[in-house]
Amino acid sequence: MIVLVGSQKGGPGKTTVAVNLAVQYARQGKDVCLVDADPQRSAARWHADREEQGHQPAIACVEKIGSIHQTLQDLATRYDVVIVDVAGKDSKEMRTGMTAADQLVVVVRPSQFDLDTLGHMSEVIEQAKDYNPTLDVRGLITQAPANPSVTERTDAGEYLADFPAIRPLETVIYERKAYRDVVGEGLGVVEWNNPKAKAEIEELAAELMG
Repeated sequence: MIVLVGSQKGGPGKTTVAVNLAVQYARQGKDVCLVDADPQRSAARWHADREEQGHQPAIACVEKIGSIHQTLQDLATRYDVVIVDVAGKDSKEMRTGMTAADQLVVVVRPSQFDLDTLGHMSEVIEQAKDYNPTLDVRGLITQAPANPSVTERTDAGEYLADFPAIRPLETVIYERKAYRDVVGEGLGVVEWNNPKAKAEIEELAAELMG
């Protein structure tokens, strides 16, 4: 199972989603490989911190820039789950990753700037599906305001529905300090003391495998 986490814009928390999914699947007993295909190397640095702290379960990490299609196919024969983090832009890594992935998780914040990228993203997805017609594309809203009086989350969900190439996920990732707190520790929120954040990642991991 290859899960590619991508977006057309920086800042929506792709790496946060990728590393937290990796931890959750590893805690389920799966062999997990995290692929950092972003030149910023955020996922690789998180992984180095995790190894240095000796946290279990262990997660493998591979760094690969450029065409990643063959690398992902090879890793998929050796691991139960391959989680791929690419840069927040239209890149060679994202495009070649789409041709190998089973799932693409398009990460967007409930902001107009993020939502405006979905038109181009849909075009890239359609091109990728010429090579990988079974690619399952899901839309994930992240950093949603936890304040129940703010309607951004609902508005964003309705906007996502306008792009048939991207199926909205039921799970929403809310703005929570816990996601920032765990990064420097090499941990996931499912290993932390915030039950709401933990539940979000557990639900997301289950929904993607469902």
